[in-house]
Amino acid sequence: MRPLPKMMKNIALLTVMALVLSLSFSVYSQDTGDPVSQALKIARAAIEEDHGSRISLARWQFYEDNWASDSSRSLYGAFGIDSCTDSIPFAQKRSNVLFGWTFTLSDRSGAQYQARVSYDLAESVVCDEALVPPQYAPPPTASTATGASAEEQAPAVPLAPANAGPAGFALGGHVLHLSSDIAAQMRSAGMTWVKKQVRYEDGAGAAIGVINNAKANGFRVLLGTVGNKAALGANFDGYVAGFANYLAELARNGADAIEVWNEPNLDREWPAGQINGGTYTRMLQAAYQAIKAANPATWVVSGAPAPTGFFAGGCQAAGCNDDVFMQQMAQAGAAQYMDCLGLHYNEGVLSPTRNSGDPRGSYPTRYFNSMLYRGAQSFPNSKICWTELGYLSGEGMPGAIPAGFDWTPNDPVTVAEQAQWLAEAATLSRNSGRVPLMIVWNVNFTAWGSDPQAGYAMLRPGGSCPACGSLRAAMGG
Repeated sequence: MRPLPKMMKNIALLTVMALVLSLSFSVYSQDTGDPVSQALKIARAAIEEDHGSRISLARWQFYEDNWASDSSRSLYGAFGIDSCTDSIPFAQKRSNVLFGWTFTLSDRSGAQYQARVSYDLAESVVCDEALVPPQYAPPPTASTATGASAEEQAPAVPLAPANAGPAGFALGGHVLHLSSDIAAQMRSAGMTWVKKQVRYEDGAGAAIGVINNAKANGFRVLLGTVGNKAALGANFDGYVAGFANYLAELARNGADAIEVWNEPNLDREWPAGQINGGTYTRMLQAAYQAIKAANPATWVVSGAPAPTGFFAGGCQAAGCNDDVFMQQMAQAGAAQYMDCLGLHYNEGVLSPTRNSGDPRGSYPTRYFNSMLYRGAQSFPNSKICWTELGYLSGEGMPGAIPAGFDWTPNDPVTVAEQAQWLAEAATLSRNSGRVPLMIVWNVNFTAWGSDPQAGYAMLRPGGSCPACGSLRAAMGG
C-alpha cells in the first residue's frame, strides 16, 4: 500500500511502453504545462535544427522508452539516449541518460523523423532513422491535423474524457476506524466516501459490519479487498472462485464500490513468480461477473498496482513495474471487467501542479500528472479512481521519518504543504474529466515506524486537521 523504499526507486529503470500512442492536434497553446507537450516541442526543435528547415507537421506519435539495455536493439552497439545515432562519438554518448520519451514526427510530405527527450526535459537527441523496434506494439493510425498551419497546431490534452465508468467527482478517505467524531471531520472536508481494507479470511460478516458503519455515518463505502497470497498461489482457480463469491456477498450487502485486491504487481501481495497483469485479470473477470450478478450498482475497481520502476526489464519473479503490469491487464481485456482503474499516488514531494523539479529525479511515478497519465495510456477509455493518494509529512511526529521514506531531508514536506497539495490534487482530479473518486491516504492511521502511516494522516497529533479546510474549499464548501 505504501511506496517502495528510496534505495529501490533510485535504481528504477523504466521499461519500454508496449502501448504506442497516437495523438491528434488542437489549437496551439504556448502556456501548456503538460510535460509530453513540452517534450514534443523540444523534439521538434531539435529535428528542425538538425535538418535546417521547418517541419510541416502532420502527425506525431510517442512512447515511453528505456535505453538502459539499448545495445540489444541499437544500430551502433551503445545504450543510453544516444544509442540511436552514430553522429555522436561512442566515447561521448550519454549512457547515464536512460529513460524518457521517443517521438516520431511525420510531415505533410510523408517524411518521418525521430527524436528522444529525457523525462527531465534536459537532454535530447535526433535519431539517424525513424524506427519502431519490433518489440513495440504497432501504433494505431494517427490523426492528421487540418485547418491550421503547423505553427498553430499542438497536441490535444492526452487525458480526454473517457466514455465509460462512473460519472461526476467525489472525495473520500481511507480510515483506520470510523467513529462519529472522525465522520464529522471527514464531512467537514467535503468527503462523502470512506474506504476500509477488509480481508477475505476474516469472513463476510466483518466486512458487512464496515459497510453498515459507513452507512450509519452517512457515507458511501469503498472496500479494499485482499486475501492470502500463499493460498492463492497454491490453488489459483479454486481460491479465485471462493474470493469472487465473497465479493458478491459484500455487493449484496450494500458495498458501493469494491477494489479487487491491492497492489497485485508486488510479491508482498501476490505469489512470487506468478505476478502478471494477465493473470490478475483472470481474478478481476471472475470478481466483476460475481459482483455485477449480485448488485449491478456496485462499482468494480481494479486493484491499484504499486507505483514503481524497480523491476528492470519490466517484470521479475518478485514483481512488475506498474506500467508494464497495466499493459498486460489491458492486453488481457481488463477494461471490460471494471468500472474504474485503480491507481495509487503516495510518493510526491512537490505540488501536484508541478511536472518537474523533484530532487530525486524525473521518474514519472513521482509526479501527479504523469502518474495519472501512466494509467490513462493503457486504458484510454476507462475512468480512473485514486484509491490511495497522499503526501507524507513528518512534522509533529515523534522522531525522524524512516530512512527509506525520507525523500527530501533538506526540504521536508510540511503539514501546510500536505493540506494544500491534497486540495490541489482534488481540484486537478475533478477537472481532468477522468476521475470520479479520490480517496485520501489516509485519515487517521497512527503507526509511526518502518512504515510511517501516521505521517500521511490528515488528522495530526493533537487532533488538528489542516487538510479539512483546504479540501472543503477545493470541493466548493
